[in-house]
Amino acid sequence: MVECLDCGNCRQGTATYYCTARNEFVIRENQPVREREKRERGWKKGNPHYESRRRRSREEKIG
Repeated sequence: MVECLDCGNCRQGTATYYCTARNEFVIRENQPVREREKRERGWKKGNPHYESRRRRSREEKIG
């Protein structure tokens, strides 16, 4: 058995974590897995202010 490096990843209570002592990801089977919802992005081409925001952000990148 590998000695624990006391990194604290296993104590976070998540369904998956990285174990530094084993050098691998661990998946806990007894915890339910929560799926994340997809969120809509704020600035799509259908938005009326899309073009003005795109131009502003492009000007900031150029300088």
